[in-house]
Order: sequence, then structure tokens, then C-alpha cells
Amino acid sequence: MNKQTKIAVLGGGSWATAIVKMLSENLATIGWYMRSAYAVEHLKRNKHNPNYLSSAEFNTEQLDLSDDMNYIVENYDLLIFAIPSAFLNSELEKLTASLKDKIIFSAIKGIVPETGLIVGEHFHQTFDIPYENIGVLTGPCHAEEVAMERLSYLTIACQDQEKAQFLSKCIASRYIKTKISDDIVGTEYAAMLKNIYAIAAGIAHGLGYGDNFQAVLMSNGIREMKRFIKKVHKMKRNINDSAYLGDLLVTGYSTFSRNRMFGNMIGKGYTVKSAMLEMSMVAEGYYATKSAFEINQKNGAKTPIIEAVYNVLYDKKEAKDEFLKLTDKLN
Repeated sequence: MNKQTKIAVLGGGSWATAIVKMLSENLATIGWYMRSAYAVEHLKRNKHNPNYLSSAEFNTEQLDLSDDMNYIVENYDLLIFAIPSAFLNSELEKLTASLKDKIIFSAIKGIVPETGLIVGEHFHQTFDIPYENIGVLTGPCHAEEVAMERLSYLTIACQDQEKAQFLSKCIASRYIKTKISDDIVGTEYAAMLKNIYAIAAGIAHGLGYGDNFQAVLMSNGIREMKRFIKKVHKMKRNINDSAYLGDLLVTGYSTFSRNRMFGNMIGKGYTVKSAMLEMSMVAEGYYATKSAFEINQKNGAKTPIIEAVYNVLYDKKEAKDEFLKLTDKLN
């Protein structure tokens, strides 16, 4: 890893936009793949993403913008994927350029629905990327606060600590603090699970539960997360670190959280389809709930919150009834 290592971001949403903004504080050139040719041309002319974080203005001389994923993959060494997990597989089907010898960092907080794998595992199994070339970029961090340059913290995880340190330095700035970790599996599962707990928090709010219950829900959520992750990847980790507990809290409580917003609509009586249409954004936790539930059918961790959310979203059970049952399972 050196100054000649070229970095690109793949994705056109709010989190991809925030990552490009962070990188632009330190890099002369950033590759940026957006599938929308309109968004690319708009950015070139008007210096901001037309659809997400439009308040974030870019120096377009720093940006190598393209709606051709193969061009970006061919010309850049370290690729940060920030495409919603529900669309990742279909986007990667466009790929003819080789990912061999590329360094892949996932900023995707979800499970690939077609394979039921977290993103790192998906790249390893589908594209034969060695784990030392795979990393995770995770919070606690909301894209909207990055756009406003509010102090935020990120964790960069990779088995190869040199690669984690390199990306950490490329992202750190006066308003971004970073730390590194070697727990790529645990941090990625945590980023996926916290979206489910945020949906639970939203459902509870929509049903009229107050702050006292929310505190108990989040307290139980972090313990449930610990049990789940321990089953899928046992290693020494402090679940109270920012990448786990911090990310859970910001997603569960923040008004910026799309998963909490989605859950709030469900709690108020919206159907899944109507809530998604009204949001016009992807709630990663919806897809994560099904995957987490199925994974845990094999592992057997105690996960009453995941089960309650699954029953509401997929078995179409009444949220009011499921959360009333859930209240007796929490402590």
C-alpha cells in the first residue's frame, strides 16, 4: 500500500456520497461509479449529487466519474462498495473486468439476499478474493452528519492491518476520526444486525412505546447481537466498542435512520410495500431480518427481537401482538 494506490467508490446513494466527501479531504483523485448517467452528468455540471446529500458540494476536478463499473474496476486498486445489498448481485453481474488483485472494502450494511452471505463472504466465495484483501468500513456514522461536517467516528476492519491503516488515513480529517480492527466478520454482522434492531425501535415508537421501553430494547439488542455474532464467528471482541454498540445506538435512536423510519411506519399500520414506496430509500434491515432469522435457525442463539421483527415483516403478524409478547421476553 502506498500513495500510488488508487481508490474508488461504487454506489450513488447517500453513504457512497458521504464516503467520497471524506476521501476528497485527502486525495487528489477519487474514482466514483454511479449507475445513473443522469446523476453523473448532473454532478459534473452542478457539483453535487442530485438525489442524495445535495448540500455536499464537490470539486469535480478531484472526481473521476463514470456510469461504467468496468472502467472503474479496471483503473482503480482499492474499491469501496456502497451499493445497497439488495442490488449488489445484479450490479456485479455487469462486471466483465477482473476483481483479481483488487482490494475490496464493504461499506454495505446488509446481507446479499441471493446468497444469504455478508458482503465480505460473498466476495470471497463468489469472486475468490482472499480475506486479507477484504475489509469493512462501518460506523457509528450517518451520511447526513458527514455532509454537515459534524464530528463522526468510523471503524475500518481488515485482517491485513496495513490496508486498514492505509484507508483509515485516507478517510480521517478534522471532522472524521477513525480506528482500525481485525474483526471483519463481527463488524460486518453488527452493521447488518443493528438495522434489524432499529426497525424494532421504530415499530415500538409507532406503537406508542416510550423512552423507558426503548432503553430496555436497545440494552437487550446489544446482548442479542453479542450472542448472534458469537455463534457465527467466535473471537475475542468488546461488544461495547463503537463499531458494535455505538452503531446500534445511533441507528436505533437517530431521526436520520431509515430503518427506524421504516419500522415506525410499520408500527403505525403501513404495509411493507407502502412503507418502502413512501420512503423511496432502501431499508437494509428488511432484507437483513430474513437472512438473520434463517442463519439463526441453524445456530440457535436466543434472538427474541429478531424473531419478533421477522414475524411482523414476513409472517405478517400484527405488530401490536408480537411486541406485547416481546415485552415479556426482555429484561
